[in-house]
Amino acid sequence: MDAVKWFETLGVEDVALVGGKGANLGEMTKAGLPVPPGFVITAEAYLDAIDRSGARAPLRDLLAQLSVDDMTRLREASVSARKLVEGTEIPEGTRTALLEAYRSLSERCRSLSGAQSPGSGTRTAPGGSLMSTAVSMPESTAESMAESTAVSTRLPLRVAVRSSGTMEDAAGTSFAGMNATFTNVAGESDLLARVVDCWASLYGERVIAYRASEGLTEEPALAVIIQEMIPSERSGVMFSVDPSAPEAGRMVIEAAFGQGEVVVSGMVEPDTYVLARKGPSLLHVRIGAKTMKIVRGPDGEDLTVAMDASEGSKRVLDDEEAVELARLGLATEAHYGKPQDMEWAMAGGSTYLVQSRPITTLTSREGPAGGRVGQGTEEQVAGKGPASRTVLLTGLAASPGRAWGRVRVLASPDEEDKLQPGEVLVAPMTSPDWVPIMRRAAALVTDGGGMTCHAAIVSRELGLPCVVGTRNATTVLRDGETVTVDGARGEVSEGAPDTEIPGVSPLPAARAALPGASEVRQGTEALATKLYVNLAIAEHAEEVAAMAVDGVGLLRAEFMVTEALKGAHPRLLLERGEQQVFVDAMSSSLSRIARAFAPRPVVYRSIDFRTNEFRNLEGGDRFEPHEDNPMIGYRGCYRYVREPDLFELELQVLGAVAEDSSNLKLMIPFVRTRWELEACLDIVDKSPIGGRRGMPVWVMAEVPSVVYRVPEYAAMGIAGVSIGSNDLTQLVLGVDRDSETCAELFDESDAAVLDAISRIISSARQAGITSSLCGQAPSNHPEFAEHLVRAGITSISVNPDAVPAARASIASAERRLLLESVRGCSLPAS
Repeated sequence: MDAVKWFETLGVEDVALVGGKGANLGEMTKAGLPVPPGFVITAEAYLDAIDRSGARAPLRDLLAQLSVDDMTRLREASVSARKLVEGTEIPEGTRTALLEAYRSLSERCRSLSGAQSPGSGTRTAPGGSLMSTAVSMPESTAESMAESTAVSTRLPLRVAVRSSGTMEDAAGTSFAGMNATFTNVAGESDLLARVVDCWASLYGERVIAYRASEGLTEEPALAVIIQEMIPSERSGVMFSVDPSAPEAGRMVIEAAFGQGEVVVSGMVEPDTYVLARKGPSLLHVRIGAKTMKIVRGPDGEDLTVAMDASEGSKRVLDDEEAVELARLGLATEAHYGKPQDMEWAMAGGSTYLVQSRPITTLTSREGPAGGRVGQGTEEQVAGKGPASRTVLLTGLAASPGRAWGRVRVLASPDEEDKLQPGEVLVAPMTSPDWVPIMRRAAALVTDGGGMTCHAAIVSRELGLPCVVGTRNATTVLRDGETVTVDGARGEVSEGAPDTEIPGVSPLPAARAALPGASEVRQGTEALATKLYVNLAIAEHAEEVAAMAVDGVGLLRAEFMVTEALKGAHPRLLLERGEQQVFVDAMSSSLSRIARAFAPRPVVYRSIDFRTNEFRNLEGGDRFEPHEDNPMIGYRGCYRYVREPDLFELELQVLGAVAEDSSNLKLMIPFVRTRWELEACLDIVDKSPIGGRRGMPVWVMAEVPSVVYRVPEYAAMGIAGVSIGSNDLTQLVLGVDRDSETCAELFDESDAAVLDAISRIISSARQAGITSSLCGQAPSNHPEFAEHLVRAGITSISVNPDAVPAARASIASAERRLLLESVRGCSLPAS
């Protein structure tokens, strides 16, 4: 086990080991970007610590039966879990590695400080590349920095200690800011204590409440970042693409004085700089009301300093600095190959990146974009605003969409009981404590904050229309009045919209009508029906994992197997004694996929080659029988029972990968009868994955007999069924799906096929197991998606290119069902 990993040894593929933040800091460091040096205590080290202390099993038990509806139990579980972790001692090996790394980091930073004259504007990155900035510095500031550097060489190195959750940056989840971060930590004893505090924050009340609300059952793990603490003079956040208008060719920088915490937490209203990506060139500046800053005090600790109106109204960046910072942002985007959300800091004449992550919430928006829409602007006079009603407030367009409802003004999250589902939440600003409340709101309006504050980021993740930085929403808006929030225009207007549908709020009765629903809202990314993706090639794992999907619903083994076999029949490998080559190659591919998607589930369908496909491999003609109709021949579950030695090779692969990845599920294809499944599960039970005692096992619902046998399969320990609509259709209708002659007879929407699907979903729900479907029909045919949603399916899995269309079809179906529940009648088909 590697307890410590230096930034320069890490990359984006290491999320499961060091969390999203740690992996990205490593990736930027290796790319030569200006990142303060540091290292990460791995998630493995955390799991090892709680294992050795005996806390791991009790922690699992505490989280197993939690319900988001039982807040008392959640609080009690949080207190108990934190006590277990806080009582955990850091194992000697991890402690030694941590302190040695801290001492080494101290020497490295002092060496860099001694080699660099203050104000030089250049610093050497790990690997020897130079990081240049165009930031000038007055002579008095340089002298002050020189004195500070001399003092710092005699004192313990001050570091930032930051949590890096392995699921914190997963698509579809919003753990933003929930796990602990500590700044200006100095000395070995303080460092050790803060590491344990970070571990304990994994079980904070709001964290486990969020896990329960999202149905996240995987064991949580946490890495901890130790990084040189930059005494920030100016800092902020940068989007390489304007999140309020992703197609407009703009980027956005938000900036404040002192540490960046005041920006991301919404403590101040930051400056907003909008730049054209081409060039780049500065287009627009909005100076924020900056009332305070956090700096390093004389004792080295954080110091909050109040700023008067004169100081707070000064620009943080001049034009040249904004453009130089934008160039750095575009260079970072070019390295990753996708738009980035970055945190930056300036100190001593140098510019640093302290975080970067993909922007996963970009959507096309209506209305004027790029910052604040002021009252009386030309756009409104020209009729582009909602001329039919009075605009009560304007602010920053933080998250798109329109919603309406009654106003509920809350001063703090302690007043959460006052907010009714579907009301418009109005607050001074939000923090992670507000997330459970935000999830019940139809829209959010805040006094403070910018486009990169907590309220804005989480609203975009939740699909919640949001306007921030209004400055006086909590005093202008009154409890009970009805307003319309336009998150794309940054406006709050009086009254409801002319049509009901755009502003439908998530009422409790409507939620109950959706089987398994946790949240449904007009135009949002949050779906009651999970959206999974089909995958076959490991090389695409990281790219697909960055999409807004809930996991892999069908991982086809066949492509990976073909590469691992190197063209030879598996029995030929056994004859040659080369089975370990197969196991190693498959384990490498599968591990890459599991790590990329962790902690989201990856459902692995075991090998389902038909005899004609196996015969094409080297030696295949020696081992494969000749079949006239291999589509319904020697394949799937029955083949595993007849040839357990080959199946056991595959189970050996799963066991090897499962040692480091807990998000795998096994899916057995083409199950015809109860007895063959029972025999197959006996083989699984004796394998490294432990079958019903360990890794969850699903079956593919492809053969019509499954319609009858779902209750029996559930009683045997099966955790889920996934409908293979292609095979099911051909067997229900008696049509070879590969036949060109009979192609017009193959119809997944045939009434008999739909009835079979409905029966499978209903039986699965009654048996208490999950149901899924893997196929393209839901994205190509909205009425098919509506049939699945109405039947109560748990998840739908489609190919990556079909994700946007499938999401739209599912969302439309859920909205129709929601409206019918509210109105008490069926709607005509669209």
